[in-house]
Amino acid sequence: MAAGPASASSFGGTSAGASSAGSSGSSGSTSGDDKVVLQARDDAASFVASNGHIRGAQLEAALLRLREHRADARQASDMELARAILAF
Repeated sequence: MAAGPASASSFGGTSAGASSAGSSGSSGSTSGDDKVVLQARDDAASFVASNGHIRGAQLEAALLRLREHRADARQASDMELARAILAF
């Protein structure tokens, strides 16, 4: 239950981090991840402000995308990821 791994830089999805990881997706997938994450900011703010009670569709999509493409995101709680999205 370490909160440390959930930093904004951990889930920011920079091109350098994603391309060096050698994922099976296309090299352009990182910009798509960034777009999904950025579109989820309002939902993430509502989620954090409501202490996890308000879960918007864009936040759900971003959480799913982060966990599918980022190994470090799989260990983080929804709240940790929502806070990281806000910091992104």
